[in-house]
Parts: sequence; C-alpha cells; structure tokens
Amino acid sequence: MKEDKNPWMKNEQWNEEIGLLRAIVLKTELVETNKWGGEVYTVNNKNVLGIGSFKNYFALWFFNGVFLKDEAKVLVNANEGVTKALRQWRFTSATEIDEKLILHYINEAIANEKAGLAFKPEKKEAMQCAFFEAELNKNTALKKALEQLTPFKQKEYWEYMATAKQEKTKVTRLEKITPMILEGKGFNDKYRK
Repeated sequence: MKEDKNPWMKNEQWNEEIGLLRAIVLKTELVETNKWGGEVYTVNNKNVLGIGSFKNYFALWFFNGVFLKDEAKVLVNANEGVTKALRQWRFTSATEIDEKLILHYINEAIANEKAGLAFKPEKKEAMQCAFFEAELNKNTALKKALEQLTPFKQKEYWEYMATAKQEKTKVTRLEKITPMILEGKGFNDKYRK
C-alpha cells in the first residue's frame, strides 16, 4: 500500500530539521495527531501547533499564535489579510533552532489554549441574489426543496448564485443547480464523504 505524502512537507530537504523540531515538541504534554494529512499537536483535543516544510523554509505554526506575546519577534502571519489567528515561526537552518526559546513559545501556547484563548471567526452574512430570489418566488417547488436543505447547503447555493455577475451566467447557474436542489443534494455534496 502506498504511503500518503504529508501535504505540509513540500520537499524532503528539511527532514533532519523537522525531526529536531518534533523532538522538542514531544518533550511537552502535547499529543501528536494527524489532521488534514499532517502532524498536528493538541492539548485537550484542541489544536495548538503543527510542523511543516516548504521550498525555502521549515516552520512551526501556532493555530492561535495571535495570542502569543512574541517577545523574540519571530512569528509571522503567513497570509496577511486572510489568516486571522495562525502564526508561523520560520527557520532556514538547524542552527536557528533554539530549544529553550521554542519550548517557551510552546508552553505559552499550551497555557493560552487551557485558558480558553481562541480566535472565533466572525459569522458571515449569507449573500443575497435578487435574481435567485425572484426565481424561487416563481418556482414554489424549487423554493420548498431549497428550504428542506440544511442552512449550510442553502448558503452554498446562495453564494454560488450571488457571485455570478452577468445575467447569462446567472441563468446558466440556475439551470445547473435546479435539478440538484430538487433532488435534495447540496452544491458540494459530491466532494463530501
């Protein structure tokens, strides 16, 4: 059986350095688990940190790193404007690995998690689409079938319709999703297990 490749390990060049980071993490009370195909370290079943390697660096990332004091100024937001809570600590060589400092950050992250410090994402308002609403008002069977779906699945359809800019795109999209809705299927059900 073929072993699945960890998606957080983009290449093999950092294997030794990743091993050093992992050995440090395992000195703490964190529990090693596998989520999303990669190693995630948890406390009380809550994600605290992960380890990964990329083309130009290897990294520790803290799921709620936004709450860390970062006295050494080593943390970065990997995707400014998109990533809200996650922070990365990037390394480019084994000589940058300072076990004492890393343990300090990990223990602070564990304490924060135990204290309940966690970023709560804002709930987005469901998108509106006048075209879709008008079509639903014309087709009561379609409207009733949509209302039978879970709120999450309804939202997927509303977003799909609301993101169409041109009238012809809206018409094409409506033709595509009408049978799916009438069959009680969610927009992305084919991707769910």
